[in-house]
Amino acid sequence: MITESIKAKGSLTLVLKDEHGNVKQQDEVNLVVDTGLAYIASRMKDTTLAAMSHMAIGTSDVDPAAGQTTLLNEVARVALDSTSLVTTTATNDSIQYVATFGAGTGTGGIKEAGLFNDTSAGTMLCRTEFAVINKGAADTLAITWKVTIA
Repeated sequence: MITESIKAKGSLTLVLKDEHGNVKQQDEVNLVVDTGLAYIASRMKDTTLAAMSHMAIGTSDVDPAAGQTTLLNEVARVALDSTSLVTTTATNDSIQYVATFGAGTGTGGIKEAGLFNDTSAGTMLCRTEFAVINKGAADTLAITWKVTIA
């Protein structure tokens, strides 16, 4: 008997650079939410839904839950710098999203992030919550987010 178990899982790396070039890096895992799983299935069917295009950050420390459709306290959303297929276990089994929150964008105690397919609403693919990253007005936060289908 053939048994197969495919799961969508994600991980991200957050790199905060202060105005002096000092770096703080943090690696996290995320939850692919229910709307994200439905989005993946829909994109396999056709392309009627827009591709993931934006990343958002916020200040909520509430744990991710499958039924969530937005960040709980979004403070900034930016267009993705890049989207590419990458290899984790099998060739091109992951998609990698990169976004940069520049100086003055999304400042404060950042504790959550999400991937979306719209500039202000749209479908949320993934959400994560993490230990606070204090982003000052002169700091830059770069996030590399990888979603693996395995």
